[in-house]
Amino acid sequence: MGLEDDPFDWRVTKDGQVLVSRGGRVVTTVRGAAAARLLGRLETADADGVQQALARVTGNYKRGNERNAPQTG
Repeated sequence: MGLEDDPFDWRVTKDGQVLVSRGGRVVTTVRGAAAARLLGRLETADADGVQQALARVTGNYKRGNERNAPQTG
């Protein structure tokens, strides 16, 4: 189940907060200067870029240091 199957959604509140949700549930709220930076990225990114930016904000992305479990059997 990846970003294509279950993408992030986002919306901006009146006071400038960015609410990031996935599967209909808010997973994080970005406020202040971080919200302004995120909005700048979201406005200029393509669909893939938006999903990657939202994944990074939530911490839900691969960092490149994951290892595969050893094969058994």
